[in-house]
Amino acid sequence: MCCIIPDAMKLMKLPLIKQGESMEKYMAAPYLEKLFDRQKRPLSFNARNEKEFNQWKQKTRKKLKQLTGYSKFEKTNPAPKINEIVEFENFVRIHMEIKTEPEIVMPFYVLKPKDNKKKYPAIIAVHGHGSGGKYAVAGRKDIPEIAEAIKKYNYDYGIQFVENGFLVFCPDARGFGERQEKWAKGNILASSCLWLNNMAIPLGITVAGMWAWDIHRLIDYIQTREDVVKNQIGCAGLSGGGLQTLWASALDDRIKCAVISGYMYGYKESLLEMCTNCSCNYVPHLYEYLDMGDIAALIAPRPLLIETGTRDPLNGKSGLKNVYSQTSIIKNAYKILGREKMFLHDVFEGEHRWHGEKAIPWVKKHLLKNEENEQ
Repeated sequence: MCCIIPDAMKLMKLPLIKQGESMEKYMAAPYLEKLFDRQKRPLSFNARNEKEFNQWKQKTRKKLKQLTGYSKFEKTNPAPKINEIVEFENFVRIHMEIKTEPEIVMPFYVLKPKDNKKKYPAIIAVHGHGSGGKYAVAGRKDIPEIAEAIKKYNYDYGIQFVENGFLVFCPDARGFGERQEKWAKGNILASSCLWLNNMAIPLGITVAGMWAWDIHRLIDYIQTREDVVKNQIGCAGLSGGGLQTLWASALDDRIKCAVISGYMYGYKESLLEMCTNCSCNYVPHLYEYLDMGDIAALIAPRPLLIETGTRDPLNGKSGLKNVYSQTSIIKNAYKILGREKMFLHDVFEGEHRWHGEKAIPWVKKHLLKNEENEQ
């Protein structure tokens, strides 16, 4: 015969939770949101002068390279290779590849104007999600899914840049386009970020770190080309391309001008609370040290333009307020360096898409200014 102990009998008399009654008190998410608020974030930008800025910059870059695993990657001979050349009316599209690590190969398009100039300022036009990697940025409208993405997000900004006189490099980030992992095959627009970050994080590296590293190795190659204006390299991208531009520009001063579109907001609302966002956004321990605007402040005093759509759902629940919380950090960095005019925030009426109306003139202003002297 079963024996019921007294304590168990008492428990049996406790009120039961009624069907449909809220279970929120058992959830961990509210606790994690409060934990975010409790972080001291010692690398938050608070410099008061140029000397303090440079000290903060050195310390912060070192920590970010550690957190992302960037410091673990290994350089190699890029061994550039041309795979295909396609001629269009106003430009040439060249399919190339380089090695970014001893066992890692990155394919990319080069879009070169047909105007017989000897040298061009260079733009690295990086893609985000739903792009087929480089295909959308490079204007591959011959692929139906890509044509739809271009229409929806104004995604062919690589074409927009080459038509404005830039030598454009459109790489596939790891996990996209020709670099899709096997789990994503079958959908040209799908990414492999989830699987890559799941594999990478326990090894001490991250997707964000891999992406920044690959862009920097592409810069190594670009600097060897005779058709590039010396020290005139920019980087621009939408969404996940904004993520790539943010990290690559924050960690490498060789990027002389940056455009971050649809990717500037406070981490708490847009990534902690909106935790179903792509895993490429997540870097272990990052929230313990700083917020997104602090990373962008590392780009100062180089020219930086941020694009924000007023109705972009990724802005977070408070909308533009969450965006301004970060752009105020950036503005302060440029202010203490006496370079306020080098930062521009283009807030446009619209959703999550590349705007370009101020971005392309902005990049032309800052990267084409020395072009004539280099011809």
